[in-house]
Amino acid sequence: MSEDKTLFEKIAAGEIPADIVYEDDQCFAFRDIDPQAPTHVLVVPRKPIRNSASATAEDQEVLGHLLLASQKVAEAVGVKDSGYRLVMNNGDDAGEAVPHLHMHLLGGRKLNWPPG
Repeated sequence: MSEDKTLFEKIAAGEIPADIVYEDDQCFAFRDIDPQAPTHVLVVPRKPIRNSASATAEDQEVLGHLLLASQKVAEAVGVKDSGYRLVMNNGDDAGEAVPHLHMHLLGGRKLNWPPG
């Protein structure tokens, strides 16, 4: 196991277990181990992109794919019709904890605004 892999690359490779709820050739989604809502799923590209600030024009297809895949994830976990929030953290002040771009899909309860 390479020490250079991110946590999410290790999950994608099956080196670390996760409750996978969706996967395709470009991304996968799994339940967060520290949920902040009744439904909290991470949608992660297989391609390692550090965060949204480091994405390039080459990443446009995978970034769009994440948004479309999130619809399928929301349906799979039962929040498509009731509503859900998509969040990307970028940088320390935003709470970025894993250096691999990902979206948090949150739902299962009323989500207030503004957040945090």
